[in-house]
This record gives sequence, structure tokens and C-alpha cells, in this order.
Amino acid sequence: MLDQHGFDLWADGYDKSVGLSEEADQYPFAGYRQVLGTIYDRVLSGPHARVLDIGFGTAVLTAKLYAQGCEICGQDFSAQMLAAAQSKMPNARLYQGDFAAGLAPELAARQYDAIVATYSLHHLDDGQKVAFLRQLQTLLAPGGRILIGDVAFETLAELTRCRAESGPLWDDDEIYFVAETLRPHLPGLAFTRISHCAGVLELGR
Repeated sequence: MLDQHGFDLWADGYDKSVGLSEEADQYPFAGYRQVLGTIYDRVLSGPHARVLDIGFGTAVLTAKLYAQGCEICGQDFSAQMLAAAQSKMPNARLYQGDFAAGLAPELAARQYDAIVATYSLHHLDDGQKVAFLRQLQTLLAPGGRILIGDVAFETLAELTRCRAESGPLWDDDEIYFVAETLRPHLPGLAFTRISHCAGVLELGR
């Protein structure tokens, strides 16, 4: 698992690394563009939204939402990725910090039409995921949705099969979403499968 310094070092080559994995249809980024496209379409299916991006990285997704008139707020623990994202979205409200330790107070004081997280929450264990998503639910405006795109599975059996097929590529330090495991703790959690190793989870208030 990369720490803040590791993500800073990876920032310049991050998008290229993702692209190579996606083009090969390999774990962990098979289906990456479709994951982002699905979330993009769902955010824009309503009126222009106030969007909170948790772990925005280089703003591949949120820069496109910003260009469509969405108001963007976000938090990421990499200073280099924050700088890259801010250059794409000059008026976005972006904060540096590890969201596992809590949101910046300025972000926690607002409400959002959409809260998105793409390939960022798999650093939390299942208990932390549930607690954090419950906290995020309280920040949703009426009708708002949490949209998570990540390495994710409907069942534990699907995760186990993907781990076996991925062999040495598999990262044992990351804890991926399994909808059937989380759903009892997060009623209403929906899952859309995108590829053999990725999907979109959706949760309302």
C-alpha cells in the first residue's frame, strides 16, 4: 500500500499506469473508463450538482464534471495530486489530508448532491468503510447519492476467483468492496458490475 510520499511519486505517471492496466483488461483497472463514465452519467442525470470527491487523485473524473458546471469539493492526501487537480479546476475547493482520519472541517460542514470516490476507499477495512460511508450519508442533500467506483464484487466468491486469476498482480494490502458483505450494514446499497474486477456501488441517505 502506498503512503502519501508514494502517491506523490506516482502522481506524474498515475494516469499512464492506469491506462496500461485497462488496455490489457487486467486487474486492477479493467473497466476503469466505464466505471468513471457510469459515475459521470449518474452525477449529471440530475441538475448541476455540488460534488464531493474523496481521493480525487489527478481529477480524471471531477475535471470533466467541473467542465459541465458542477461545483467541486474534495480531499486527497497527496500534495502532488492536489496540485495537478487544482490546475485543472482552479475554482474547486480542494483540501489535503488523509480522509481515514476524517474530512477537513470545511468539507464536513457542507451538503452535497453527489459524493464520489473512485479507486480510493480500498485502503479502509470493512468496518472503516461502513463507518465512513455512514458519515458521508449525513452530508447528502435530499435526493443525493454516494457513488463509489473501485475494484469491487457482488460476492466473496467473485473476489476469490479474481484473486486466483490475478496471481502475483493481486495486492493483498488492499481491502476491496464486496456488496453482499457490506449490504447488511448499509441498507439500500446497490452494485453494478462493470468488469471482472470492477463495479459501481451506489448508496442514498
